[in-house]
Amino acid sequence: MTLFDDRGQGQEAGLAHQEALEFKVTMRRNRMLGLWAGEKMGLEGDNLEAYAKAVVRSDLELPGDEDVIRKVVEDLRASNLEVRDSEVNTRLIEFMAQAREAIKQEG
Repeated sequence: MTLFDDRGQGQEAGLAHQEALEFKVTMRRNRMLGLWAGEKMGLEGDNLEAYAKAVVRSDLELPGDEDVIRKVVEDLRASNLEVRDSEVNTRLIEFMAQAREAIKQEG
């Protein structure tokens, strides 16, 4: 192998690691959003955890955050709670920063 091949493999490994880290951060963020929304809906215990997991799964349906935002907004509205898409989006941004910091702290 040449130095060029070694460098290329190192870059690929670095990119794969970064992608895995971003996936983990996004899933943590989605769980946090699910817990926030579930608490607003009055869920507790196992029901709250199940809802948070459902929010995480909803992000695997389509690329981007729209599916997560849509699910949470629809669920909150179905629970007769006033919510704007922008409020959920703001929470998503806040939770992304918190999730990123938590993952960073875990090392």
